[in-house]
Amino acid sequence: MNRRMAAALLAPLLAVTGCTAEEPDRSAAPSAATENSPFADCAALTAPPATPPAASPGPSVRPSDPDTAPVGSPAPTAGTPGVGRDLPDLSFACFTGGTEVSLRAVRGPAVINLWASWCPPCRKELPSFQRLHERMAGQVHVIGVNTRDDRPRAVSVGEDFGVTFPTLVDTDQRLQRALAPNVLPITLLVDAQGRVRHQDVSGAIDDARLADLVRRHLGLDVPA
Repeated sequence: MNRRMAAALLAPLLAVTGCTAEEPDRSAAPSAATENSPFADCAALTAPPATPPAASPGPSVRPSDPDTAPVGSPAPTAGTPGVGRDLPDLSFACFTGGTEVSLRAVRGPAVINLWASWCPPCRKELPSFQRLHERMAGQVHVIGVNTRDDRPRAVSVGEDFGVTFPTLVDTDQRLQRALAPNVLPITLLVDAQGRVRHQDVSGAIDDARLADLVRRHLGLDVPA
């Protein structure tokens, strides 16, 4: 089987689940901003969302570990490495340039999505994250982490799908390696204390599932 035929057979499988294949070229890897991009600046990420979020109705849940979240927060997903812990102690450049952003300085609640232009399910779900960004503006930070990608392709995908939420650059997959799964996309739900409440590697997420994850793990309702 030649390489072209193998790639053609692999593409549909990656589109259904997650991407583990290496991207074809990183010769133009993202770095400090050298050209315009559709993504927003990252300066606001180290301040809490502007509007105090309204919690979803329902009974409060006390986590099994009292140190993972305050009383009344949804319980973290059990059995997933990193869940219930602080975000990894890593810093990344913003796609628009400027000072690097420390993940530990990000003030939640936040939804962090690791994506790449060469990952079909990443491209499929990006519009859902953009709609979440628009619907929850001021209540939840939606943050992209462009992973092991090249800048022109990432800009092109952002423009094609109208993606404007702030995006960090992780050329060397440092965050993906810290989270353990060798797959994209990865989505993190992070509470107001900077603790990871849920890590999702189920493949492309649609609007309904994303709203359900935000409700269950951050205790917030997403407007229709």
